[in-house]
Amino acid sequence: MIAFPPRRLVSPALLALTLVILAAPSPAAAQTALAPCGPRTFEGTRFTVCEIDLDAHRLALFAENGDGLPYGRFENLPREIDGAPLVFAMNAGMFDAELDPIGLHVEDGVTLNEANTNEGPGNFHMMPNGVFFVAEGRAGVMTTEAYLAARPDAELATQSGPMLVIQGALHPRFLADSDSLKRRNGVGVGPGGEVYFAIADEPVTFHKFARLFRDGLGADDALFFDGGFVPSLYAPHLERADGWLPLGPMIAAYARQ
Repeated sequence: MIAFPPRRLVSPALLALTLVILAAPSPAAAQTALAPCGPRTFEGTRFTVCEIDLDAHRLALFAENGDGLPYGRFENLPREIDGAPLVFAMNAGMFDAELDPIGLHVEDGVTLNEANTNEGPGNFHMMPNGVFFVAEGRAGVMTTEAYLAARPDAELATQSGPMLVIQGALHPRFLADSDSLKRRNGVGVGPGGEVYFAIADEPVTFHKFARLFRDGLGADDALFFDGGFVPSLYAPHLERADGWLPLGPMIAAYARQ
């Protein structure tokens, strides 16, 4: 018969403390959650890229406040939600003269504006356009047609256009030798589910901006938000709070505690 050593008992209090320590984020992870944005150079062009981890961040979409008025500027967004501090915000989706979204807009699971499938001029209608969404704790980017066919139970969703990257392919209307250079911003989802928000810090073509997401960040699907003077970023750890123009829909990230 083999004699085993006596079992060492662990007190419930010590076990609970151990579980808390194991579950707590490391200092490095906590710091990354509070400072998700940083500079990046891609093919000689300067960008700021913000990487959002949905396990470490809560994303929220904002259009109108409780009084039915547009938030308009980053300074009007809630500074915290349930004790989680605001660490990032960006314009998210095109809007009209009243700062109202012109496409699909879903906040906290409630559809405040239906999807726009009309034909028309401008970047929004450069088909295919698309939708960025979060459903069941995961983020995604789909063409509007695919999104409406799938009908995910979205917690938040915003429609814009054009799509930048569609299942690994650049939008078919983008030209590598285009002379249309503008500041641009958008969103893509990486292979591990990480969400990349990027803004060009100098004028860039659609083609290069799309390649930033696909070739620089590994996103097989990405969506354009806006261009010109509209692209704006709030990143307090970078001491950055753009305020070129009043904004319509804005997306924000709050660091989970």
